[in-house]
Amino acid sequence: MGAKRINKSRRRFLKKSVVAGGTILATSGLKPFSVLIFAAKEPEDTLNPWYGIGIDIEKCIGCGMCAKSCKLENDVPQEPFYFRSWVEQYTIKNDGTIKVESPNGGIDGFSQSVPDNEIFKTFFVPKMCNQCAKSPCTQVCPVGATYESPEGIALVDEEYCIGCRYCIQACPYGCRYLHPEKKTVDKCTLCYHRITKGLKPACMETCPTGARIYGDLNDKDGELSLFLKKHNCQILKPHLNTGSKLYYNELSAEVR
Repeated sequence: MGAKRINKSRRRFLKKSVVAGGTILATSGLKPFSVLIFAAKEPEDTLNPWYGIGIDIEKCIGCGMCAKSCKLENDVPQEPFYFRSWVEQYTIKNDGTIKVESPNGGIDGFSQSVPDNEIFKTFFVPKMCNQCAKSPCTQVCPVGATYESPEGIALVDEEYCIGCRYCIQACPYGCRYLHPEKKTVDKCTLCYHRITKGLKPACMETCPTGARIYGDLNDKDGELSLFLKKHNCQILKPHLNTGSKLYYNELSAEVR
């Protein structure tokens, strides 16, 4: 990533910081589709890509290929404590209790630990950075190391990061960790180094069922926009108003 891009993004971040906090988009006059996508804010530049993510829970088979390929592509430490992307298995029991498991992020697959006769339903939920439009992690960074790219991707400048971990605490989705060797914060970048070359993120390239897609929210005829039109999509923790751009199809109320 060039210094020019970083500096431009940092200027954007500083500009947003001046007006952040009280800006509320009036949505009453928007069409339902626009309200769904731009619930927190509308992109400043509609001529350039503004990326979001779609995950179809019905298609996820819990193979863990996404988590494995993410680690290999992005040099994420192999220890089962560090992930940019992972899969959780939700099991809803007949008595209403919920069991959530994610052994090694799903890389080694899953084995059901609940007896069949106790299961009401079970499903897999892939997790990754929600690429929030009003990301708490960006707002709390004291040195501007966390910033938003022109395409709406939350990134970390390792040269600026001081490892204070404020962003890790601020992320409501648990999508950041402190790299044990670099001593800087690491997170999903939607494989920024790949998508800027026209390639898919590694997790989406290797998903055998096409459960994950990404796309330009400015393109109303694009794959992601069509996904949102076709399915009943929701975001995680909408009450936090983070402007999440990760949309799930068939998201159950039990998922947190």
